[in-house]
Formats: sequence, C-alpha cells, structure tokens
Amino acid sequence: MSNKSKKKIFLDLLKKLFPNPKIELDYENELQLLVAIIMSAQATDKQVNKINKTFFKKFSTPKELFELWEDKIKQEIKSIWLYNSKAKNIFNTSKILAFDYNQKIPTSIKELQKLPWVWIKTAKVFLIATKNAPYLAVDTHVHRVLNRWGFVKTKTPLQTDKEVLKVFNKNEIIDLHHRLVLFWRYYCTARNHKCEKDELLKDICPYKENTK
Repeated sequence: MSNKSKKKIFLDLLKKLFPNPKIELDYENELQLLVAIIMSAQATDKQVNKINKTFFKKFSTPKELFELWEDKIKQEIKSIWLYNSKAKNIFNTSKILAFDYNQKIPTSIKELQKLPWVWIKTAKVFLIATKNAPYLAVDTHVHRVLNRWGFVKTKTPLQTDKEVLKVFNKNEIIDLHHRLVLFWRYYCTARNHKCEKDELLKDICPYKENTK
C-alpha cells in the first residue's frame, strides 16, 4: 500500500471514530485551559477535571489567580502528581500574565514558551484548542501512534515533531491533534491495544500485523 493510500485510510478512520473531536479538559476561559494543561503533565484529564471543579471557581483572571498566592494554589491542587512544582509554576505564570502581559495570554508559540512550565507541546495544545491552529503537538503517545502506523521512523517525540509536516499538510492537521489524542487514549494504547476488538480497525491496523 502506498503512503498516500495509507494516509487517506488513516485520516478517514480517525474521522469516523471521532467526527467532532475536542480536548477533554474542562474549562470556561483561556486562562483556565492554560492552567489545566500545566496541571495535566503526568496526570490524566479526569484527575485534572475533578480538581478544577472547585479550583476554577476561585479565579477568572490572572490577577485573581495571583492573589490566591502559591500556598493556596498548592492546597487546591495537592491531590495531583508534582503539585508543588505545578503550584509554583501556575503562580509564577499568573504573575507574569497579570503584570507583564496586561492579563492577556500570548498567542504565539515563542511568547507562550516564556511562561513557566510551558514547552512547545503545551503551547501547541493551547493554540490548537483556542485558535484552531494547524499544529500537531507530539508527545510520547502521538509519537508511538505515528511510528506504529509507519508514517515516521523516529526514536524520539522531538524527531517525530520535526517530521510531521513532511507527512501531513496543514489542512490535514486541522483536528488531527485532537483525534490522535483520543485515538491513543481509547484504541492505540501503549499496552493491550484495542484494534482487534474494533470493526473499523481490526483489518487495517498495521501494528497488529507486525506483532503477530
């Protein structure tokens, strides 16, 4: 099968599985989303959403978040992994946004990465969700899926990130990030992948064929 044919099958599959994809973090404004993304490192969206049902009621602007102070933020998120570091970085982010950015969140990857605990993946996830930006945020899971399907042959997520636009054009990338996240989360898991149990996947999954 040619790469072009395989790509079409793959993209059509993702559209059928996830026709209306969206980020699974709960939020009501862009600040809450940014905070939720920072919290989600090495944590599940379900864990983050549970905490934020009450935490998000405490603030709506960077200044209000800053005025909670670091200790209060720490108490609010203490049930999540790495809460000390996350509380510190959330507090410092609120300070920068409140006093250096006039309470507005930057809209470029370069500026976003100046905020504590915001890396290129974090920045891309934020801009994909808020601006429908044509990016693909590559983490270990997206890296795993793209290698399993043979779109790339890379060793690290960073290498995969550099290869993405050689495989998918910008029009194809719209919504692809959300679909890939849902795909690795519910089907192409690191272990016990679900391809053989799904009617759409069982006959076309290349990873299944390679692991027989």
